[in-house]
Amino acid sequence: MLLEGKRVGFALTGSHCTLAKVLPEIQRLVDAGAEVYPIISDSVNQMDTKFGTAANWKKSLVEITKHEIITTIVGAEPVGPQKLFDVMVVAPCSGNTAAKLVNAIVDTPVVMAAKAHLRNQRPLVLAISTNDGLGLNFRNIGLLINTKNIYMVPFGQDNAVKKANSLVAKMPLILETVEYALKGKQIQPVLINHE
Repeated sequence: MLLEGKRVGFALTGSHCTLAKVLPEIQRLVDAGAEVYPIISDSVNQMDTKFGTAANWKKSLVEITKHEIITTIVGAEPVGPQKLFDVMVVAPCSGNTAAKLVNAIVDTPVVMAAKAHLRNQRPLVLAISTNDGLGLNFRNIGLLINTKNIYMVPFGQDNAVKKANSLVAKMPLILETVEYALKGKQIQPVLINHE
């Protein structure tokens, strides 16, 4: 298997409504033989929402990955110098995180880890989940798609009638996107229909 023994950094950001869809995909990576190391943004680390508590998300991550969670910028800093990951995933990648990546704003553990990982010219996989994907964040997503070593999980409008600007990645394609990214290729098609 392609993922056997690979070290995968897996970061979750504050698209809280998507977290439940991401956890099974982390389990799929583990089942495929990857060593998965969790990283979470401050909002995932601290916020309880109608979608779940911070404590429960963190408990689930540790149970699935069997690794402690990186929760601080200081904890994420060694990702680059120590070349900790073969590939890194940000899923869900919120619009806030996308904007910070594009503008090199390093004020969360996730963005610190992503920046540190990219300096090694290793693949970074993003699974967009933002209500603003076709709004102000459209520019940022376009820049990320065209950035070397960044690969996108296929995405599309999840509810064009009620949330016309919303874009969400198809989370069950994370594993396949990671496999392609490790070969230096973007899985296609990038733009999908969620129906």
